[in-house]
Amino acid sequence: MNAPPWHAEPWERLRGRLERGALPHALLLCGPAGLGKRAFLDRFVRRLLCTKVTVEGEACGQCRSCLLLDAGTHPDLVTLGLGLRKDGVQRSEIVVDQIRELSARLAMASQFGGWQVAVLDPADAMNAAAANALLKTLEEPSPQTLLALLADAPWRLPQTIRSRCQRIEFQLPATAPAIAWLQEQGVREAEAALAAAGGNPGLARDWAQDGALARRQEVRKDLAALAGGRGEPIEVARRWLDSEPEQRLWFAAQAVADEARARSGSGVGPLGSALDGEALGHWFDAANRAREALRGPLRGDLLLLELLSRWC
Repeated sequence: MNAPPWHAEPWERLRGRLERGALPHALLLCGPAGLGKRAFLDRFVRRLLCTKVTVEGEACGQCRSCLLLDAGTHPDLVTLGLGLRKDGVQRSEIVVDQIRELSARLAMASQFGGWQVAVLDPADAMNAAAANALLKTLEEPSPQTLLALLADAPWRLPQTIRSRCQRIEFQLPATAPAIAWLQEQGVREAEAALAAAGGNPGLARDWAQDGALARRQEVRKDLAALAGGRGEPIEVARRWLDSEPEQRLWFAAQAVADEARARSGSGVGPLGSALDGEALGHWFDAANRAREALRGPLRGDLLLLELLSRWC
């Protein structure tokens, strides 16, 4: 599959550094989820480890290294993620023991005599002890070793970590190329999907395929019905919780932002809310906080019910 157009500039920049022998020992690939950071890194790691690079500067896909990468058994590539605890439950963070094991492995020589690559994903899930342990590895890098950190929320990483990595930041592309790319991907309502995803074409493609546009309309109808006294918050909260609640809260915040913009123009919003401008702003903030809180231990039904009751 062809790389999306917003990968072109960082790809040429990084490939140029590799060809000049100026590749940094640590990269931080960051930016919103949905822009293909992981696919970009996979492509670059393949280029780095390939032994028969094409004239276009891409991995050949046929050498021993490429075949081992396809099989997931390349000895000079290690990927560190959340992993499992001893009781078999997935961890919610990367812990110090994982970093120590990684550092010990990177201290050994490459089995193929070339680059060693370590991928930390999600790097922003490291706890404080793990980040401190990684810092020593970053300060004393081994020759021909690349540490690649992937983070959707790089601000959660300590500044000491961020400052020791070359940052490759993926940003939302302009609307026209994003819509053109979506159309190439077979998305019929490309413009609507892009608007729903806040300008993120990767999310727009995924959401267009899983019925998100219909959910977006449902959310707006629910908010309008509640504002008009035609719905029950407890029933709406139940339906939202049963189907992509975080996504529905994203769409709810979008709808309220549209309501506020319309109110400032014509004085009438599409949702018919009785809330004033300040209250709309507070509700927008509360919806985004609730979306984050759904990932924690709090009861989702109570979070949604409280939020929707405030809308009424």
